[in-house]
Amino acid sequence: MRKLFNKINDTWLSFRKWSDGNIFGYLISNIVKLIFTLAIFILIFYSLFIIGPFKDKTLSDSSVSDSSTEDPNCNIAGINLHGELKTYIPNHADNDTSFNYDTVSSENITGAIKNANEDPKIKAVVVEVDSPGGSPVAGEEIANAIKNSDKPVVAYIREMGASSAYWAISSASKIFASENSNVGDIGITSSYLSDAGKNAKDGLTYEQLSAGKFKDAGNTDKPLTAEERALFMRDVNIVYQNFIKDVAQNRNIPIDKVSSMADGATVLGLKGKELGLIDVIGGLPEVEQYLGKIINEKPDICWQ
Repeated sequence: MRKLFNKINDTWLSFRKWSDGNIFGYLISNIVKLIFTLAIFILIFYSLFIIGPFKDKTLSDSSVSDSSTEDPNCNIAGINLHGELKTYIPNHADNDTSFNYDTVSSENITGAIKNANEDPKIKAVVVEVDSPGGSPVAGEEIANAIKNSDKPVVAYIREMGASSAYWAISSASKIFASENSNVGDIGITSSYLSDAGKNAKDGLTYEQLSAGKFKDAGNTDKPLTAEERALFMRDVNIVYQNFIKDVAQNRNIPIDKVSSMADGATVLGLKGKELGLIDVIGGLPEVEQYLGKIINEKPDICWQ
């Protein structure tokens, strides 16, 4: 390599000496310099304005492609409704040791349904349910998102689809459940544990300093008055009737029939089918078989 470099260097020095004493050599030397300068300019321009943007676009396109789905054959969006149902999960949850991590939010589930509707590759949505329920508002939000979905939404209950979790999927086009699963639990509760008796025993006195007759109603450190109880029961019964009404509409069951079964208890899947709370006894294999029929192709579920 060193010999080659020395040879190239000697050749260049010889050319410089010749060009300095010869008019034609001088012209050729300047032409070579001009060509070399243009070559460098073209190389810089190509690097900055051609290769750079193309490389960035390639990376960007790759990122977008990877973020949509890892499976190019995916045609079913799978959504898990597992654990206690809330409207949202707070930002601090990751670092909060007291937070119940077995929690799911209607915010995330309705967002996933929206994304599935906007993805042209997705033909249908399946919601897997294993939840004791939670927030009535969260259940209502998911039920409305399913009801307004442009693509069919199928639900299947594994071990439990109770209370607001059942409310959430009551509007699905088809509900599957194991014959041994817990289904229903149409009822509302705002019950809580009062510390008033314990406080009195410990010599603690609740000092009420509030403006507004019912401002601190339901505070666990004081007894619940008859008037406060009536206030809470008024709202509990309103939500209860809304729950019954939605299940009746979503499942196409007469409202008086739903009212008669709305005792706050779950029933096993087989009884749930008899009552009209679910449609089919089965699990994921039966769900996939049904999905294949409604989309007319082999279902490939991408779970989110």
